[in-house]
Amino acid sequence: MIRPATPDDVPAIVRLIRELAEYERMLHEVKVTEEQVRASLFGDDPKVFAHIAEHDGAVAGFAVWYLTYSTWEGVHGIYLEDLFVDPAVRGHGYGKALLTELARIADERGYARVEWSVLNWNAPAIGFYESIGARPQDEWTVYRLTGDALTKAARA
Repeated sequence: MIRPATPDDVPAIVRLIRELAEYERMLHEVKVTEEQVRASLFGDDPKVFAHIAEHDGAVAGFAVWYLTYSTWEGVHGIYLEDLFVDPAVRGHGYGKALLTELARIADERGYARVEWSVLNWNAPAIGFYESIGARPQDEWTVYRLTGDALTKAARA
């Protein structure tokens, strides 16, 4: 079952964020708290959204996403920040169901795209994404300002 996240899901979402970071070999970078997730998803004016995959009544996976905007298309899109399914229940179609739900939302609302990033070494994810028709955008390189560089740029 795929459904929108509720405030009761916050502890499970944080757990899955940590599991995803561990899988991506970046657990040491995770700083998020339950309070931050709760405020981001369920505060007065949320800018981030989440959907949950349930397996036997328990949270088995999640998708966290937010809106983007295409100046060329003139409409919004969805950026999938995180997609993760508990390894114990992979192969049941939850990842595909979560992506299908985001595609349904985008289509229903007239959004132009659903997009995300994947680590170059994550062959299982790349294979899965390509199996559903997603294609890499090889002509683009992601850049990021963070930490001291962000602070320096902000004060230039």
